[in-house]
Amino acid sequence: MINQLLGMPVNASEHGAQIDHMLEVVHWFMLALFVFWGAFFAYCLIRFNGRAHPKADYYGMRSRFSTHAEISVVLIEAFLLIAFAFPLWAARVNEMPSDADAVVVRIIAQQFGWNFHYPGKDGKFGRQDPKLIDAQNPIGLDRSDPDAGDDLVTINDIHLPVGRQAIAHITSRDVIHNFCLPNMRIAQDAIPGTSVPVWFKPVRQGEYEVVCGQLCGAGHYSMKAWLYVDAPEDYQAWLDGMAARQLGPSGAAKPPQPANPAAAP
Repeated sequence: MINQLLGMPVNASEHGAQIDHMLEVVHWFMLALFVFWGAFFAYCLIRFNGRAHPKADYYGMRSRFSTHAEISVVLIEAFLLIAFAFPLWAARVNEMPSDADAVVVRIIAQQFGWNFHYPGKDGKFGRQDPKLIDAQNPIGLDRSDPDAGDDLVTINDIHLPVGRQAIAHITSRDVIHNFCLPNMRIAQDAIPGTSVPVWFKPVRQGEYEVVCGQLCGAGHYSMKAWLYVDAPEDYQAWLDGMAARQLGPSGAAKPPQPANPAAAP
């Protein structure tokens, strides 16, 4: 309820409900703190105003009350960490699905766009070489590698099937970016030279915006992409269509095309 009042986007991932619940608990706790300390502040203004000529008491009842209140706040925050934050984080880190049970995608950020690399029907990613990067090959895919023959690359356009785990290996080819999917309740920095995996399970079909959550240059504002969560049959039809457009009947790779040509980096 409180998340809707805060204007948060609709949750579309399996784990998002846990995160939303934690955020709701934390916000109610912060509201209680605000009311309590606001009331205490108002009481102090009235009780110890200048006309009363109060004398400071550093060892009396008021000091003990303040100390006990502060300790209580620390204990409550420790409880939130131990009971909610740590288990939720551990589940995200330790329970990553296997590649065999998930759709695996490589995400390569650049100024100012997103490149999505699918392994093709063989399930193997082809070799990448920075020396091969150019306008027609934004991720440096080495098409001479046998594993790269059926790989697919899209720009600012990622599709995933609903109800199936997705693993995204995120990196960058220039500066630090941040792959942020608010509706899936995930965000991860894209760091040059480092590939960081994140995973989630889309549970709601639809079209969701991908944004860069890290200031990355003058064109940061335009660094957007779109995630399309499709029914399984629609996802397979999209893959087949992309293979036909990029590889052609002869299997010769063509340059990747963005979903929206005007959005190409």
